[in-house]
Amino acid sequence: MANQGYKGPLERVTDWCWRIPRTYKPAMRVDGLIYASEEMLQHICGDQAPEQVANVATLPGIQVASLAMPDIHWGYGFSIGGVAATDPEEGGVISPGGVGYDINCGVRLVRTNLTYQEVKPQISTLVEELFRAIPAGVGRGGKYHFGKKELRSLMDEGCRYLLKKGLATEADLECTEAGGCLPEARPDFVSDRALDRGAEQCGTLGSGNHFLEIQVVEAIFDEQAASVMGLEKDGICVMIHSGSRGLGYQVCDDALKMLRGVPEKYGIELPDRQLACAPIDSPEGERYLGAMQAAANFAWCNRQLLMWQTREVFETVFGRSWEDLQMNLVYDVAHNIAKFEEHQIGDRKKRVWVHRKGATRAFPPGHSEVPARYRGIGQPVLIPGDMGRASWVLVGQPSSMEQTFGTTCHGAGRLMSRNQAVKQAKGRRIDQELANRGVLARCRSWRGLAEEQPDAYKDVDIVVEVVHEAGLSRKVARLCPIGVIKG
Repeated sequence: MANQGYKGPLERVTDWCWRIPRTYKPAMRVDGLIYASEEMLQHICGDQAPEQVANVATLPGIQVASLAMPDIHWGYGFSIGGVAATDPEEGGVISPGGVGYDINCGVRLVRTNLTYQEVKPQISTLVEELFRAIPAGVGRGGKYHFGKKELRSLMDEGCRYLLKKGLATEADLECTEAGGCLPEARPDFVSDRALDRGAEQCGTLGSGNHFLEIQVVEAIFDEQAASVMGLEKDGICVMIHSGSRGLGYQVCDDALKMLRGVPEKYGIELPDRQLACAPIDSPEGERYLGAMQAAANFAWCNRQLLMWQTREVFETVFGRSWEDLQMNLVYDVAHNIAKFEEHQIGDRKKRVWVHRKGATRAFPPGHSEVPARYRGIGQPVLIPGDMGRASWVLVGQPSSMEQTFGTTCHGAGRLMSRNQAVKQAKGRRIDQELANRGVLARCRSWRGLAEEQPDAYKDVDIVVEVVHEAGLSRKVARLCPIGVIKG
């Protein structure tokens, strides 16, 4: 289990990359590759996450390598931070464990023309108003209610459905990964139970590691890229981290039940039943993919409505329209998703299903899927850290396409389980500790803050250094939290 350390081989490839050779297990079809610094290895090997990297390497149709980013830690099936591409023409499979329960959990960043000095006197009011207006916490619904017919339309059209409702702009859609919609979504494959769970949860934050943060741009590392994104030193931004809520969880749960016995049906042997999967072109594979993409579209709409409510709060507190405050979406990235993409593999281009589970797309300058405004600098990459230190903005690099199917890390990565963090926080006031660091935090429960305390996470600066030095994504700006809303 997760508390037992990894005992297998790990070979240095570079200062930032380590190999689990395919000879480690007879069933491995490719090597495993873990991106990390040497100082991070002891912790990484402290649980079974590297073993999961090796297990993923046994999946039919896997291409090049089973990959893991430096925020790797133990997860369900795939490690968090796991990446794998499978080729449908070579019997490739799709695995819900390679996407996760919170389908299209992701991050969006909103910039403003406000400065830290302007916001500092209002920070308490701003945090309180956001905490009052933004629904947060386990199972909480919000002000947007969608019937089953409306939900199916929303999951089919993604953020364009909200555009028609006056709750999004064309610029919002342009700066959202995939335009906020995967076109092959099949809402009819989503169960009534999932629809019931999602009916009042679009536009809600949820709990766990989800958050809404007011951040200040502390430092700029790439002036040109920062300028294109509208980021300036001491400028105020808002970062929103949430996903598909109960709807996505139910889609994953339904899929895992459906897939019981399916690997055996197709003659697939697995080292871990949590890697339950189906051939991509099978009825079961197509059913999961259709429902997963519908849940992904729901998640993009969720973050869009969270941003819309945030804009409304800023308008109230500062007495100016959000347009006047220039509260423009910088970008929105998914980090629990599988997408059909074209990649150069060996001497030819292939269309493959890239599973990213706790990993972020990082396409380079010039890529056709990067919005036109960012094509000269590369896709914006958003990497949140813990609520006491910092988050990062980077841009995708050409080397990511050569090494990781255009992928980088998605966050800091946990150092402690939630139960360990709660035990360690006993008798402490995490909110007061954060206030001493200049961060005003509001949460629905003491336990919520305890689980997410800064000490529960790796130092995001160290994680970001790995992907920067490995050439997967390049540093643009470091943002520090000053106000945090959690469920």
